Amino acid sequence: MNPFASTAALDMQGQFPTQDTHMYSVILPTYNERKNLPIIIWLLAKTFTENELAWEIIIVDDASPDGTQEVARQLALTYGEDKIASILKPRAGKLGLGTAYIHGLNFVRGDFVIIMDADFSHHPKFIPQFIQQQKSHNFDIVTGTRYRSTASPSLTLAKPGGVHGWDLKRKLVSRGANFLAATVLSPGVSDLTGSFRRVELRHIISVTQSKGYVFQMEMMVRAKALGYTVGEVPITFVDRLFGESKLGADEIVSYAKGVWGLFVGV
Repeated sequence: MNPFASTAALDMQGQFPTQDTHMYSVILPTYNERKNLPIIIWLLAKTFTENELAWEIIIVDDASPDGTQEVARQLALTYGEDKIASILKPRAGKLGLGTAYIHGLNFVRGDFVIIMDADFSHHPKFIPQFIQQQKSHNFDIVTGTRYRSTASPSLTLAKPGGVHGWDLKRKLVSRGANFLAATVLSPGVSDLTGSFRRVELRHIISVTQSKGYVFQMEMMVRAKALGYTVGEVPITFVDRLFGESKLGADEIVSYAKGVWGLFVGV
């Protein structure tokens, strides 16, 4: 029997007509992202096209009142229904970040899933490094980090991570949140609150239970508990171009409760 014809080998090789042979599915949760959406879609399309990768984008919109869904439909006409239109999946209301990712999983066709924000705070230019890191070490998850100067393990093209456009208060809140989670949960990664991740195993997302921003943290904690392998790539986090941040007092309280819940429950 030809070992390269086995089911496992074919899954590793991929079955799409590109040099990479895999398809990459990006799940983009949106709420009032009408101005940001065209920019992030253009950047994603440019990144995938320049690197000769098969791709699709799942836009999961929580009934945005600002016209985000109409913008998404117009983008589908521009880029083609095989990329966006057939996988535009609006929801009935604002149901939370975590459930948006889980909802989007129902419609992905790709071999690998990329989860990221739609507000341009996560730049698609890092995606090729995520892919290279996964291929080099066969990681189950590759996650972006703002708090490392080098990739883990080392990656030649990686540059130091960081944040731009944040005031001192927001930087301290982010650092404090990561320090709290790292101390209590020992997740094995340097950045728990950043959500730019490339996930090989859909199982990780499907078993994560949190609905809001805690989802990002819980996914990594559960990955460690289940024995999945994780690599890190430094990224530069840029504050949103348009609109207001969804992070408020309720999310901060929910995060603290989430840390405790994961400590006692995972």
